[in-house]
Amino acid sequence: MAGLRSQPHPHDSDNSSLPRAPDPVSDDERSLAADSWSIKSEYGSTLDDDQRHADAFDVVPSRHASDYSSDKDESNNEATASVLGLQSYWDATYADELANFGEHGHVGEVWFGVDVMEIVASWTKELCLKNSEGLRSNRAGYEFGVTEKSEDILQNWSVLDIGTGNGLLLQEFAKQGFTDLTGTDYVEGAVELARRLADHNGFAHIKFLVDDVLETKLDKQFQLVVDKGTLDAIGLHPDGPLKRIMYWNAVAKLVAPGGILVITSCNSTKDELIQEVEGFNQTRTKAPSPEEAVNHLSVFQYFSHVTSYPTFMFGGSVGSRVATVAFIRT
Repeated sequence: MAGLRSQPHPHDSDNSSLPRAPDPVSDDERSLAADSWSIKSEYGSTLDDDQRHADAFDVVPSRHASDYSSDKDESNNEATASVLGLQSYWDATYADELANFGEHGHVGEVWFGVDVMEIVASWTKELCLKNSEGLRSNRAGYEFGVTEKSEDILQNWSVLDIGTGNGLLLQEFAKQGFTDLTGTDYVEGAVELARRLADHNGFAHIKFLVDDVLETKLDKQFQLVVDKGTLDAIGLHPDGPLKRIMYWNAVAKLVAPGGILVITSCNSTKDELIQEVEGFNQTRTKAPSPEEAVNHLSVFQYFSHVTSYPTFMFGGSVGSRVATVAFIRT
């Protein structure tokens, strides 16, 4: 989180297209929404508890009846997850953040924090350099080293950030030496905020487009596709399992053969992401056995993962709050 979120005044943004649901919201539901909001602030957030609850109060009532049916028998966890998976939530969120940037210069939320964003950018840079050198990692990983011609190599990499939000991740990639940068988001307010921030910070060459990855209109492939939290949000939709399948089918078309897909998630572990990819590979192949399908006809293959995030021990297993995993498009 790079700046505190200010509570918008009625004239800050036009939310006439986002009607508020009139039904009352319980304190428990507000609390759950506030807890879910804090997921993206585990690293480097400056939001205090009162601010998170104030934001959650605005988030929960903004559901559209057509988007989410609040069944009294449905668990609060399911209700909260559904709210965070709806476009109406992100429309309202980025309307607020766009207004806050215009009035106060605040850049808005940084998903997973600035530290994670910087790690993803620098780690991915080294991964691309190694890939360009024709080296491959195994599950044990390898040590990185910058080549003398790294700037020339990175300029040849086309990069797509799906669900770019405020676009700050692409600014970090630009600092690392990447030049062919494109960010997409299905929220117009996010794209407008990303463009303003890029212009303000001297990165006007970064391209930002309104596009829904699940129904993408992009007609080109990219050597590097990055996703920081987008798969997480898609999974929180009421039709999350179906939309995740749509996600993998779309991403498979966006990553060029031999290119890299980098996913950063707070809802899936490294092993869970690898397992999901292997399951997708099997659905896309017609080999006699699942093992042969994965080994010979895979769409994506595991490449590497970040090992520098803080870890914790739980139930005899070691894990981290965030996972970043890279896959090669075969």
